[in-house]
Amino acid sequence: MPFSASLHACLQPKMIPTSPRWTSIALSIPSIKTSFRSSKSAISQHGLTLQSSTFPGFLLNSRSFSVNARAATEKTIYDFNVKDIDGKDVSLSKFKGKVLLIVNVASKCGLTTANYSELSHIYEKYKTQGLEILAFPCNQFGGQEPGSNPEIKQFACTRFKAEFPIFDKVDVNGPSTAPVYQFLKSSAGGFLGDLIKWNFEKFLVDKNGKVVERYQPTTSPFQIEKDIQRLLAA
Repeated sequence: MPFSASLHACLQPKMIPTSPRWTSIALSIPSIKTSFRSSKSAISQHGLTLQSSTFPGFLLNSRSFSVNARAATEKTIYDFNVKDIDGKDVSLSKFKGKVLLIVNVASKCGLTTANYSELSHIYEKYKTQGLEILAFPCNQFGGQEPGSNPEIKQFACTRFKAEFPIFDKVDVNGPSTAPVYQFLKSSAGGFLGDLIKWNFEKFLVDKNGKVVERYQPTTSPFQIEKDIQRLLAA
């Protein structure tokens, strides 16, 4: 399908007194629906190994790793407005009732070909069942999305026949982080920080506009398919 101008493109610590001499710190981790695998991965990236629910001097709430946990924020993805790749204002409320896979994309990354190809395949397979893939170009990782919006659009359409919505280039980290990414990261910040690690990090959003899962950049879109199927059937 041709590119359409409408949208579719080809630790806050809490001190707990335990005795007059000693205190322990309970780490209150944002309550999100995430897998232990993702949490463990985030820990290992910082050189730590999770052996039990207790570190020396720290008490961890094991329920924070529950796959049934929910984001603490009352906001949903529908509260945000963004600009599409053509500079037009878009309210994300237009995606109410759909399952969303939100990805920060880049055109010159080693992950580009595999991710764009698999995302296009997943979108083609499930778009009629209620899936939308929202792609946000970002140039913060190795300068691997240097082009203008028209160049990004042409690249995605010509090389990968992308039909899912592609939006205006944004920052996903730092002082100029786009509000929608502030929401995504606060909803699924993970253990030891909420920075987006690299191109093609992914967030899965349910039909109610809540973030339910976050995936590392190296996670293949095909590996997310079962989670997408589960949310579509819900």
